[in-house]
Amino acid sequence: MQGRIHSFQSLGTVDGPGVRAVVFMQGCPLRCACCHNPDTWDFGGGKLVSAEEIFRKIQRLRAYFGKDGGVTVSGGEPLLQADFVAELFSLCRADGISCALDTSGCIYNESVERLLSLTDLVLLDYKYTNDTDYNKYTGMSMQSAEDFLARLDALGKRVWIRQVIIPTLNDSEESVRRLYALSERYSCIEKTELLPFRKLCVEKYRALGIDFPLENIPEASEELIERLKRH
Repeated sequence: MQGRIHSFQSLGTVDGPGVRAVVFMQGCPLRCACCHNPDTWDFGGGKLVSAEEIFRKIQRLRAYFGKDGGVTVSGGEPLLQADFVAELFSLCRADGISCALDTSGCIYNESVERLLSLTDLVLLDYKYTNDTDYNKYTGMSMQSAEDFLARLDALGKRVWIRQVIIPTLNDSEESVRRLYALSERYSCIEKTELLPFRKLCVEKYRALGIDFPLENIPEASEELIERLKRH
């Protein structure tokens, strides 16, 4: 089976536990205001590859993974190509390689359910804690994200919640408390990560002739992130 990928990172350290190979899939149905990779949106872009070809690249790196590392498939939105990612994860798991999925949770169907059965860890990008902002800044409802999380909980999946903290949008202590409170309702959540908003993507937007919606919003400081972690 073939799929469209945007890029491949050999040794990532911020996409799940340990050292990981990271596969960035091509195509995304959302238009998140803070997206760092607008070049992944178009499903017709990227490079067409086979699951076996990507598996072989991952396999060559496994000496670096240690006991905690493995492969993470990110995006774009990997759920758009759930069958392809499921085939890749099947190959990896048969070889003893841990598989993590970085997703917004915007799609759920039989293909996604099969993919989740082959997934060891889900990094769920839970973008806002109120539905108005969720719809305005992603094009997705908060209920869809919560429904996906509820399914992960029912399946007994390991989950890390991740949120990009954007000054003036979701950086209030009240918002962060609501985010952390998810772990009180869903036992599958192992960890909640606050990620600082950055604007390294501005040149990508300019090159594509697209306005970056949050260009005038300041980046999140480390001090802000540390304060919110104490919520």
